[in-house]
Amino acid sequence: MNKLIASIFGIGYAKGGGTLAAIVTCPLIWAIWQLDIYPAYFLFIATVLVTFLGIYVGNKVEPEWGKDSYRVVIDEVAGMMVTMLFIPANLYLLLAGLVLFRFFDIVKPLGIRKMEALPGGTGVMMDDVLAGVYGNVVLQVTVIVLNFYNLL
Repeated sequence: MNKLIASIFGIGYAKGGGTLAAIVTCPLIWAIWQLDIYPAYFLFIATVLVTFLGIYVGNKVEPEWGKDSYRVVIDEVAGMMVTMLFIPANLYLLLAGLVLFRFFDIVKPLGIRKMEALPGGTGVMMDDVLAGVYGNVVLQVTVIVLNFYNLL
C-alpha cells in the first residue's frame, strides 16, 4: 500500500512521472475549487494531509527504493497543491501554477536542493513543498498585478 500511495497508483513508474503526477493533480485542485463551502481551506487541509502522508510513505519506501526515488511522486502532488493555495479559481492561473511549480522543482534554485538533504520522507517532500511555495509567491504577485489592472 505504501508503494501504491508513494507512486500515486503507479504514475511514478511512468517516464516523466513527476510531471504527470503534477498534471493529474490539476483536476483534483479544480474539483476542490468547485466546492460551495470554503474551497481554499479545504485545499489547505488536503495539502497538509497529503504532505504528512508523503513523509510517512517516503520513510516506508526509502529502505527498498533508495533516497528520493523517481518512483515517489506524491511529493509532486503536494508541491502542486502548495503552489495553488489561496489562488483564485482560474484555469489560466492553474496552468501557470503547473508551469511555475515544475520549473522550480526541476531547476531547484534558492535552497530547494538543500531541502533534499533532510532525512527520509521529510527530504523527499520538502524540496517539492518549497518549490510550491516559490510558485505560489509568483502566482500571488501575478494575481495582485492582474487585479490592479482589472484583468482577473
